[in-house]
Amino acid sequence: MMRLLGRHAPGAVLVAGRAPESLRAAIQAYFGGDVRALDAVGVKTAGTAFQRAVWAALRAIPAGQTRSYSQLAAAIGAPRAVRAAGLANGQNPIALIVPCHRVIGTNGTLTGYAGGIERKSWLLRHEGVIL
Repeated sequence: MMRLLGRHAPGAVLVAGRAPESLRAAIQAYFGGDVRALDAVGVKTAGTAFQRAVWAALRAIPAGQTRSYSQLAAAIGAPRAVRAAGLANGQNPIALIVPCHRVIGTNGTLTGYAGGIERKSWLLRHEGVIL
């Protein structure tokens, strides 16, 4: 986590504190069963224009649905940039809110996820995806 933070916010320091109440409520609602509760959470990220486009495309994938890496690349108008889209997906600084877990292999397999395949599987099932 610290390596990712350093990549996206060099020099940032984490301090103990409570997350904003609106964010806490959205996360509680999501895990309570309202799988669309995170859709309204605003995000502001650093990253290249390409990364931000990928992350915006991830947020456009509705809960309960998945996309392949090639579909993700096509969604940003760069259908040949499948690997680059996959790399940007993996560098997403705010997983769950930017739902990188909704991207799977073209053949329907669960592919890499920084939180582990078991967690990715759980999140997808929580959102109603039949695996």
